[in-house]
Amino acid sequence: MKEKIKITTADKEFFAERGTLLADALHIDRICGGNGSCGKCKVIVDGVERLACRYTVESDIVVEMQKRSEIFSETGVLESGLVTDDLCLALDIGTTTMSLALVSCDERRAVKVITATNPQRAFGADVISRIDYCQRNSVKELHDTLVAEINRMIDKLGVTVDTMFVSANVTMLHTFFNVDCSSIGTAPYTPAFLDSKKESAQALGLVGVKQVVSLPSIGSFVGADIVAGLHLIGMPADGRYNLLIDLGTNAEIVLYSNRSGVASSAAAGPCFEGANISCGMSATDGAICAYTMRDSVSEYKTIYGAPAKGICGTGLIDIIAELIRREIIDETGYMEDDYVISDGVYLSCRDVRQYQLAKSAVYSAVLSLMKAEGVEFDDISNMYISGGFSSKINIDNAVRSGLLPKELIDKAVGLKNSSLQGAVKYACGDTDVEWFTRCIKYVDLSTNPYFNDLFIENMMFNYSCTPHENK
Repeated sequence: MKEKIKITTADKEFFAERGTLLADALHIDRICGGNGSCGKCKVIVDGVERLACRYTVESDIVVEMQKRSEIFSETGVLESGLVTDDLCLALDIGTTTMSLALVSCDERRAVKVITATNPQRAFGADVISRIDYCQRNSVKELHDTLVAEINRMIDKLGVTVDTMFVSANVTMLHTFFNVDCSSIGTAPYTPAFLDSKKESAQALGLVGVKQVVSLPSIGSFVGADIVAGLHLIGMPADGRYNLLIDLGTNAEIVLYSNRSGVASSAAAGPCFEGANISCGMSATDGAICAYTMRDSVSEYKTIYGAPAKGICGTGLIDIIAELIRREIIDETGYMEDDYVISDGVYLSCRDVRQYQLAKSAVYSAVLSLMKAEGVEFDDISNMYISGGFSSKINIDNAVRSGLLPKELIDKAVGLKNSSLQGAVKYACGDTDVEWFTRCIKYVDLSTNPYFNDLFIENMMFNYSCTPHENK
């Protein structure tokens, strides 16, 4: 394995492999594509100003990040030199993580993004547990806890704006607007609202903003976050289809053309987010995020290069795929013993079963929607993968492990926070999303016999699936 180099910033120390691009190590966006022309990734390395997109890590370094005043002046002049008062906010409320963007409508882009953990995790890791909490108590505590964190995020941006545009799943939108979400948890699963909702920010307890506008939803389990993703992607060419797969505890899948579409939600379970996995964890320091074997020796990467503590979603996919390739896991999912990856980090036989349930739910849902719409693989232009870790997925390994169709491997596109990006697009005045809510039909897979048959069949692993290479 490559030598680990220590990087020290004002708030943390972490490790990266020698030769890593500093922008990647610090998770800094390369706005100019990494050619060094925009200068927005300037940092101070050991007292010398450097461009993070052009600097590779070769020895231990101390890094000073740009201060806020270097990005925005007190008069609202952006680094680009454009003077603007036309600012707004775009907020994505994920079940696990929230992202808030300061949006320049003049430049039609987010100029600053901050993230935070959704504090509702204290009431449960997924939407079902939070609906249950609402049923047993009320929505008030869920709402107040959420708003308090959002106010802290707004305060960090240090701005006051007229409007904040919000994207989230249906349950999160209900708790955000202080609306009882109990009805979503029991048949016939009817939400209090699906349409775009506008409300006074003061009435919701928000500061630094005057009004709030949400994107609309398609159905109880296909929310505004999916509509935002569809809005970001746009329409396929005439006669063609786009496929969007949003991976999470509930995997939302949408298949659509410029004439019609179908959508559904598959109960994938929380394994992609590290829950229900013996050594599972979120994508934080020390999580194994990539894995392979060379000459029977494990090689892995962790978040920030820290010592391995557990396994996050992308690492789980890689490990499962590698063990299938080595026939350590057989076609039925049987593994003789727990598989040790590092000191204290392992994959258990039960973990493999959890993954089988998740991957079969997603793959079977895709095939069911294709059948419902009368679509073949050749009719699909692109397969977009969204969700918290979508842009980091090894597509070959997702295919090998049975999560995604092999036939679409060369059409796969990973989207980074499509919900927030779609909300930013909406905030910039491109609000034409009515087609998605009007023309996409929800398909209930829980009563679909075709899906049930596929689900059993797709629990198996396929040894003959060799995407792109067979090492």
